[in-house]
Amino acid sequence: MAKNVNAKIQRITEGTLVVGVDIAKHTHVARSVDWRGIELGKPFTFENTRTGLQRLEQWLEELKRSHGKDYVLIGMEPTGHYWMVLAQHLRERGIPVVHVNPSHVKKSKELDDNSPTKNDVKDALTIARLVKDGRYAEPIVPTGVYAELRGGMNQRERLLEDMHRVKGRIHNWLDRFFPEFVPTVFKEWDGKAALAVLRKAWLPVDISEMDPEVIVHMWREADIKRGVGLKTAKKLVSTAQVSIGLREGSTMARQELQILMCQYDLIQQQLNQLEAQIAKLLAEIPGATQMLRIPGLGLSTVAGFLAEVGDLSLFTSWHQIRKLAGLNLKEDSSGKHKGKTVISKRGRSRLRALLYRGVFILAAKNSEFKLLHQHFKTRVNNPLKPKQSLVALCGKLIRILFTIGTRHVDYDPIRALGPAYRPLINQVA
Repeated sequence: MAKNVNAKIQRITEGTLVVGVDIAKHTHVARSVDWRGIELGKPFTFENTRTGLQRLEQWLEELKRSHGKDYVLIGMEPTGHYWMVLAQHLRERGIPVVHVNPSHVKKSKELDDNSPTKNDVKDALTIARLVKDGRYAEPIVPTGVYAELRGGMNQRERLLEDMHRVKGRIHNWLDRFFPEFVPTVFKEWDGKAALAVLRKAWLPVDISEMDPEVIVHMWREADIKRGVGLKTAKKLVSTAQVSIGLREGSTMARQELQILMCQYDLIQQQLNQLEAQIAKLLAEIPGATQMLRIPGLGLSTVAGFLAEVGDLSLFTSWHQIRKLAGLNLKEDSSGKHKGKTVISKRGRSRLRALLYRGVFILAAKNSEFKLLHQHFKTRVNNPLKPKQSLVALCGKLIRILFTIGTRHVDYDPIRALGPAYRPLINQVA
């Protein structure tokens, strides 16, 4: 880390114009300093429009000319999504953009005036001086197929959230109008036969008067030929006849279920189409096909990993990705006191979450990960708790995916264990 900071500081020379920009939705504020932190010029306010961005370019050129600078480095906080348009505009004109951690800005804003006052003009200067000191990070901005993949995975996450809400509302409807539907008749409400019944928006009062043969015929028309028949249909009718579900407001109840089922089917269709597009995008990324061959690893984990990380060739080590995910270790120790070692969580929470979910499945289905998980929990020296073991395995997964993605090799169970665990190789199923 020290070498990285040194390299960032060495990037700032006497000819560098360092600019800090406080990002807002409509109006940004910029302030500039030289390599020693001395402010150059006055604070500059500009709109988030093409005219405003052109004014920023003119302001930068005037500062470069008047102070003899030949290089510009612009820092900003990654405030939501508002920074993206400005960053794209600057990169297209060859002006590098870096990120400053918002928590660093908050903690260092009192260094200049010993005041907790916060405003856009003050924050812009704080950002500029943090950049001057090398306290910044290079943003990972996906391009090409990686940008498409990130957009697709963002859409998928939103669709899954919408699907979760719709499922909850269907559960709510069943609890009110047909509480015996699950589990008395069907084990799950989202099975093929159960969905076919729900799409008809029948209430128990409707089903109770129906001939079971009609229900069986409906299932056969829906191409459901296995698992359900006359016996299930009779059980559905008899259960409906004694149902304790609500009977008032039946007209709106039918309409509500029709709307919910239309939403369910639409979101499911959109998810299927989107996942097919994501699979095509993955096929274009070197190493992605080999990643998908890892036993127990699914498309969503691989696609989510590459969407968050981007081009793996931009990283020199898998440790950088571990830090990006906030999985690097930290401890609070002083003198004789030694605090607990935990992960920093200073990184992309979405990346950290998908890695954990992926490892959770791998520990159950992948022989190598299952063996390592058991070893970490039962080893004599420093045994880990189950959750700690899974977090440790997240690092192993990152290393494997990084190796496959950069070297374009197939998954090797023996190499996956690593040389430190060679004695365990004979135990692999």
